[in-house]
Amino acid sequence: MPSDELIYDWNKVAPAVDKPARHISFDDETLRDGLQSPSVCDPPIEQKLRLLHLMNELGIDTADIGLPGAGGAHATGVERLAREIADNKMKIRANCAARTHRNDIIPIIEISQKTGIPIEACTFIGSSPVRFYAEDWTLDKLLKMTEEAVSFAVGEGLNVMYVTEDTTRANPETIRALYTTAIRAGARAVCVCDTVGHATPDGARALVRYVKSIIEDEGGGIRLDWHGHQDRGLGVINSIAAIEGGADEVHGSALGVGERVGNAPMDQLLVNLKLMGWIDNDLSRLGEYCKVAAESCGWTIPYNYPVFGRDAFRTATGVHAAAVIKSYRKGDTELADLVYSGVPAGLFGLKQKIEIGYMSGKSNVVYWLESRGIEASDERVERILTKAKQSPSVLSEEEIMQLV
Repeated sequence: MPSDELIYDWNKVAPAVDKPARHISFDDETLRDGLQSPSVCDPPIEQKLRLLHLMNELGIDTADIGLPGAGGAHATGVERLAREIADNKMKIRANCAARTHRNDIIPIIEISQKTGIPIEACTFIGSSPVRFYAEDWTLDKLLKMTEEAVSFAVGEGLNVMYVTEDTTRANPETIRALYTTAIRAGARAVCVCDTVGHATPDGARALVRYVKSIIEDEGGGIRLDWHGHQDRGLGVINSIAAIEGGADEVHGSALGVGERVGNAPMDQLLVNLKLMGWIDNDLSRLGEYCKVAAESCGWTIPYNYPVFGRDAFRTATGVHAAAVIKSYRKGDTELADLVYSGVPAGLFGLKQKIEIGYMSGKSNVVYWLESRGIEASDERVERILTKAKQSPSVLSEEEIMQLV
C-alpha cells in the first residue's frame, strides 16, 4: 500500500511556506568553523580530502576550506584542498574565511591563482552593539574597513561573501549600513550569522526578510546566506526558517561540530529538507560522511543522534519490535521503516534493527534467530527470553550465541 495512504501527514495540511521555487544550496563549514570546537582534533590532509569528496558526492554546493591568512601549514592545507577540487574537476566550489582586511584576502588571491579555480572570499566583521562595546569599535570604522576590503578583493578578481558576525543581535540601522556598503563595493553575497545561537525561528525568519529587503533596495541579484549555531538547540529549525524568509544558502558542519555546542548539523539539515521535498540530493552516502567526519575529528556520535546514531533504528521493546517484524513478514521493507519510525532508514542506506532485552517479547527472539538462519525452537527461545528478562541491558550478539 502506498505510504501516503498509510500516514495522514499533518505537516502538509497547512504549511506556512510552500516549497521554494529557487535552488537551495549548502555551504559546508566542517573544515573551518567546525574545527574551532575545543574537543576536536585537526584532521590530517588525507582525511580532509576524503571529506571533501564526500561533500561533493552529497551535492553540497560549497565548502569553506579554511582561513589561509593564518599562514604556515594551515595555508598549505587550504591550497591542497583547492588543488584537489581543480584536479578532479569537482562540482563543489571553494570559499575561504578572511577578516575584513587585505592581509587575509591576499593569501586567497594567491591560492586561487596557483590552483586556477575561483575561491569566494568570506570576509567577516562584527555587527552587534555588544561587540562594538567590547572591541571599542565605531560604525564609521567598520564601514571604512568594509569598503576598503571588499573593493580590494573585487578589484583582484575575487567573488566576495560579506559576513556580519552576531547579526541576530545587531540593530537594523547598523545592519543596513554594513550590507549597503558591502554591496555597493561589489560583494556578490551577504551572510547573516547567528554566531552565538541567539535566534528563534521567528527571529531568523524576520531578520532574513529584513536583509532581503536591503538587497532588493540595492537592485537585487545578491545571494543571501544563513549561518546558524546550536546554543539553544535550534540550528536546524532556524535554518529552515531562514529559507522561508528568503535565504538562498544555509551553512552547517558534519554532526554539528563547532565552537561551544557547535554549528547547525549539515547532515540533519540535508535529512530534513530531503524529507520535506525541498531538495532531491542523493543522500545514500550521508552515513559515511558522518562516520568519516567523526573518525577524522576524534568525535563520538551520541547513541541517540538522529538518523546516524547507533540507536536511531534499533528497538528491543516487544510491542514496537512486533510491529516492525510483522511488516517484514509481509515482505514490505517500506512499511517496516514507517510503522515505528519518522525517518525511512532505507533512504539513507540503513535498516531497522531488532534487539533482545528486558522489554522484549517472544517475537523479538524468534525474529532474531530466524533472520540469522538459526532454528527458533521453543526451548531455545525460552532460554534466551528468560536470560533477557534478567539482564539490565540489551543482550549482545555474543551472549545470545552462547545461549543458542
